[in-house]
Amino acid sequence: MATVALIGAGDIGGACAHALAAHHRVGRILVIDPAVNAAAGKALDIQQAGAISGFHARLEATDDESRAVGCAACVIADRFAAGSPEWQGEEGLALIKRIAGLSTDAPIVFAGATQAELMQASSREARVPARRLIGSAAEAFASAVAAIVAMEARCSVNEVSLAVLGTPPGARPERAERVEGFVVPWSDASIGGYALERVVSQVQLRRIEARVARLWPPAPYALGAAAAGVVEALLQASRRSSNVLTVLGGEFGVRDRVGAVPALLAPQGVVHTRVPALNTRERVQLDTALGV
Repeated sequence: MATVALIGAGDIGGACAHALAAHHRVGRILVIDPAVNAAAGKALDIQQAGAISGFHARLEATDDESRAVGCAACVIADRFAAGSPEWQGEEGLALIKRIAGLSTDAPIVFAGATQAELMQASSREARVPARRLIGSAAEAFASAVAAIVAMEARCSVNEVSLAVLGTPPGARPERAERVEGFVVPWSDASIGGYALERVVSQVQLRRIEARVARLWPPAPYALGAAAAGVVEALLQASRRSSNVLTVLGGEFGVRDRVGAVPALLAPQGVVHTRVPALNTRERVQLDTALGV
């Protein structure tokens, strides 16, 4: 079975390692962190939990990044330190350049909620192909939105299908303004195969929207679980689309900027993006979010 390299043994990294091990899709998980003793302890703890939960993935810890050579996917998470800081900035970019050189074809999954700028820099400065750069935080956010919708509609979360578009809330470094953040195209969403707007009332939808605005950023466990789900979709070439951050290549009239879009994933990375049909209100919201 495949080997996944996990860079960072912080809270997000630990949650991702546990989810990957428990889902029986990965045979070996390599946890890489400068704090190797802490990483080894976390890996051992998860490994021992396998005897109780019934999973058999092998976890190893190291501070040697070169051992990521040949991995099927690489997850960029958070370091083992106070506050579990996510890899970002110049230090994060230097890491990406090293990792991209070690595994020239493996997709790189960014698990953190604040790594959109690092993805952008990885494409522009490190020249990593856009298909290899995948942010999984959008999937964590979409799952949280689906849970809110399911509670309001009194249905199973598995019946809810929706997309997330736009960019993570925050400031763009190249422009001195705030962005609106993610946009959920409700006109494209469905519940149990029926259009969402036919299942919930407008009052319920406005109540959902008010709650959705407070769901970002997701907590570490949600981010880790989402990253694990994206890795599994990559390895299995899942036919189900995932909400991911990627470097846009013309979607919504935008190029070379990180944005969220439903995408089909395969072992080589993003193979296809799906652009939902939007109504006028949603298109204006998305243009504002992307700065078009």
